[in-house]
Amino acid sequence: MKEVIIKKKSFDFAVRMVKLSIFLREKKKEYVISKQVLRSGTSIGANIEEASGGVSKADFRNKLSLAYKEARETHYWLRLLAATSYIDKRLYNSIENDCTEILKILYTIIKKTK
Repeated sequence: MKEVIIKKKSFDFAVRMVKLSIFLREKKKEYVISKQVLRSGTSIGANIEEASGGVSKADFRNKLSLAYKEARETHYWLRLLAATSYIDKRLYNSIENDCTEILKILYTIIKKTK
């Protein structure tokens, strides 16, 4: 069940990262961090999808671990964007809450997959 939830949440999060990247480039004229947050933020869901097609339990766990690492990286870029005032506190809190929720779900699934 958590696998279905994490797929939806990570896809929705990826959509938010695409929109955030567009906002950063078009409205804030920020081109470097926007690429980083786009890459890491959309990679989370891609790795989760790959995990679903894993050929073994180890492969499944490895792909989810990669998704977890990408979520950690995305969390870093979001904090940096907020600290440098590229995004306001309200937007940061909303996106950060989603990212943290994804991290918690991934952590739980990874720990249960041994």
